[in-house]
Amino acid sequence: MADRFRSFLPVVVDVETGGFNATTDALLEIAAIPIEMDEGGYVHPGELISFHIKPFEGANIEPSAVEFIGIDPFHPLRIAHSEEDAINKIFRSVRKSVKGQGCSRAVLVGHNAAFDLGFVMAAAERCKVKRNPFHPFSCFDTATLAGLAYGQTVLAKACDESGIDFDKSEAHSARYDTEKTAELFCNIVNRWKDLGGWI
Repeated sequence: MADRFRSFLPVVVDVETGGFNATTDALLEIAAIPIEMDEGGYVHPGELISFHIKPFEGANIEPSAVEFIGIDPFHPLRIAHSEEDAINKIFRSVRKSVKGQGCSRAVLVGHNAAFDLGFVMAAAERCKVKRNPFHPFSCFDTATLAGLAYGQTVLAKACDESGIDFDKSEAHSARYDTEKTAELFCNIVNRWKDLGGWI
């Protein structure tokens, strides 16, 4: 794996949020899946880790955003972690995967990845995390990759073109979207390998 992506380990991340501003709006869900490689050089999703997150103190939550993603951040039965706890557990898991695969750093993979990276970095700064495993600005964007590979940039449509089942009723859950984005990323990378683009 270290030879495939210049010593970076791709880690698929999806966040669900209370708006579009990473510095002011609540981070409500996060999920991550490290990408692994078999002996033949083909990649596949690793083990998923995910958390529901309590809005940080003073966080803005746009009603239209939570209505769109279908999350009630204050539902009494919602089992949620503090942002600090969730971020530290995600980062600890990612660092373990980076070390285990002989890589030097993680690179975030996401569908419209800059959005997810912005919220991850803002949360890390709020929580004063010193050992952030993710590259601070580089990322792999499956919206761009799917546009190239399949002519589709919407996750559900790209998955359909890639032969991945996609249940729209499950969308906008960090866990589900991370799983589907990981499948999509692996399909594109493996297809490129089969076409002779990487040996």
